[in-house]
Amino acid sequence: MKTLYIECNMGAAGDMLMAALYELLEDKQGFLDTMNRLGLPGVRVEAQAAATCGIAGTHMAVMVHGQEETEGSIPAEASYPHVHSHDAGHDHEHEHHDHDHGHDHDHHHHHATPGHIGELLDSLPLPEEVRHRARRVYDAIAQAEAKAHGCPVRDVHFHEVGALDAVADVAGVCYALYLLAPERIVVSPVHVGNGTVRCAHGVMPVPAPATANLLAGVPIYGGAVQGELCTPTGAALLTSFADAYGPMPVMVTKAVGVGIGTKQFEQANCVRAFLGETAEGGNGEILELVCNIDDMTPEALAFACSRLLEQGALDVYVTPGTMKKGRPGHVLTVLCAPEQENALARKILAETTTNGLRVRRCGKYFLAPGTGMVQTQWGQVKLKLARGYGITHVKPEFEDAAELARKHGVPYQAVLQEALGQLRQEEFH
Repeated sequence: MKTLYIECNMGAAGDMLMAALYELLEDKQGFLDTMNRLGLPGVRVEAQAAATCGIAGTHMAVMVHGQEETEGSIPAEASYPHVHSHDAGHDHEHEHHDHDHGHDHDHHHHHATPGHIGELLDSLPLPEEVRHRARRVYDAIAQAEAKAHGCPVRDVHFHEVGALDAVADVAGVCYALYLLAPERIVVSPVHVGNGTVRCAHGVMPVPAPATANLLAGVPIYGGAVQGELCTPTGAALLTSFADAYGPMPVMVTKAVGVGIGTKQFEQANCVRAFLGETAEGGNGEILELVCNIDDMTPEALAFACSRLLEQGALDVYVTPGTMKKGRPGHVLTVLCAPEQENALARKILAETTTNGLRVRRCGKYFLAPGTGMVQTQWGQVKLKLARGYGITHVKPEFEDAAELARKHGVPYQAVLQEALGQLRQEEFH
């Protein structure tokens, strides 16, 4: 299986990811030519040879009106929330921009709404699949920023220059992935950095609130490096294309790409991308704890099942069976992770009347879980996502749809159908 492994030992930013993937491409000049024909106003993309701690790689410089943006994303002082996204270079200093919103600004102080960014992405001369993926990434950033600042998505505004820079990063990464066409993408646990950073509203913790929102459900760690290592754009890109998270799988590597940031640390400031082949097979192990029961009431057995789920079982189910001497009974099956075996085996013996149980060790195939969001006329509905092996499963979250139905006095099916309709529109947009 053609597998791409992304190593995020120093976090991730859009330009670093684009540079690492660029190094894996066969037609590097063709990629750069396409990026510089996108029609983004004043934007030019340059691949520059660079090194960090003696490791050679590429720094992808995104020039906007001849200047490379190197700030991290910052919220500006305003009467309503604005988000200024300067996401290139992996140089995460937060700069204070004072804006008087009652006066005119020059072009460096204009803002772009998520709608404007979406229209810009939709107009890019790239394959439809690339435009669609890029739009999803930017929608995720806008939703994360809105949640971080407690405002509607429509009130999130991106600084014009930083927005163009990040659009180029997002489009470049999505286009590079389209060209590489991996069947599976695995991402390492993400190093987010440590400490605090100063922004327009004061000092905020690392990871920044929007980045933390985007990385919900993803394995991350702080480490000893002081500073912001993973940017919102980097986080949104990683979570949009990762099929799984964890250590590098056993793979025969064919190429390695190194994307280098501009900021200097004591350790190599880079993202590495490994492209190679992994053997087809399961991507995990699971245990089945099984026992036969013929002397418990249905109420007692149901209670035992609920207690086992509370103790961390992945799933618990009961099937009818015929026991010794023709007695009707039940087969109890508890699914769990290998490290839960001892604790849940003891819990089964304590909560049921069985005197013994069987343990089955099984390989498993699974799609990596994730979340998304879709907007209906009654409000937002969370989506359950599952990806892997080139497959994506999506369905609306029942509790969100049910809550909106109760709140607005409409049938649950009406909310569900609109959520599914919006989802289909996004998929085929």
